[in-house]
Amino acid sequence: MTTPHNPSAEDSLIARYFKPLATDPGAFGLVDDAAILSTSGDDIVVTTDAVVEGVHYLATDPPDTIARKALRVNLSDLAAKGASPAGFVLTLALRSKEDAWLRPFADALGEDAKSFACLLLGGDTVSTPGPQMISITAFGRVPKGRMVGRTGASPGDLIFVTGTIGDAALGLDVLTGGAAAAALTDPAARDYLVDRYRVPRPRNALAKVVRDHASAAMDVSDGLAGDLAKLCAASGVSAVVNAHQVPASPAAAIAISAVGFEKLVSGGDDYEILCAVPKGRSAAFSREAEQAGVQVTMIGTILAGQGAPQWIDAQGREVTLRRLSYSHF
Repeated sequence: MTTPHNPSAEDSLIARYFKPLATDPGAFGLVDDAAILSTSGDDIVVTTDAVVEGVHYLATDPPDTIARKALRVNLSDLAAKGASPAGFVLTLALRSKEDAWLRPFADALGEDAKSFACLLLGGDTVSTPGPQMISITAFGRVPKGRMVGRTGASPGDLIFVTGTIGDAALGLDVLTGGAAAAALTDPAARDYLVDRYRVPRPRNALAKVVRDHASAAMDVSDGLAGDLAKLCAASGVSAVVNAHQVPASPAAAIAISAVGFEKLVSGGDDYEILCAVPKGRSAAFSREAEQAGVQVTMIGTILAGQGAPQWIDAQGREVTLRRLSYSHF
């Protein structure tokens, strides 16, 4: 005689909110505790990032934006490696299982999973007294041996960055009533920065261009200044950066007088791509980035020798940065 299976609350939660997202055949409809990610001779790139309430998002942030941020910060890592998304696994640590929070969270996650072609493969849900935490491990594919790491930058390479820098840090400043909020009188400018904080724009459209042309790359998550220092250290090189060429949005350009340049390049949460491109490939890189619809800006040059990157202003004077990046510890 068999005993009928009584679904647990966790089983019911998964079946209701996340089974509809798991349409990849290798996910087995989330009825197993493992999945299969099929390969076709490509290398599999693996990255993982967690977003924690009160650290990476505010408790008052809408659940749909939290879902998008949790997935997109991982997609940004894949893009910087030159990888195409292949799927992800999700771990949720929840205080409660209220439909008012989970439904918009799951719907937004499903929309992004579909639009970025990165489907849910499995995961885990646990209960916590708080804070809430969402952890995603994402998988990507690159042709064999073609992943772009941090270690390949060489003297003479040009330094490029996508998009604009500092918007997310200023958006958090707006939400927490900082100097940026006081400096911006236009509600549309404040809303733009807040949206940039809550919902990153991963540059996955640029993945192949990065793979074809960049010698080294990484995504900008902890702050442009600190992440460039990490890339240089990994490659055993240094750099000179033209501070006045760092791309800023119109809203950030207004707020910079109140918060200072350092806030833009050390605040983090940009999720743009930072890369070194050999000079002979820079024209093709810029042209193909434009064709992909991604803004890229050349901000400096890789130098021989090991040491911290030097930042200079339009007059050639050194810009001193006391803080390079966000740090958890």
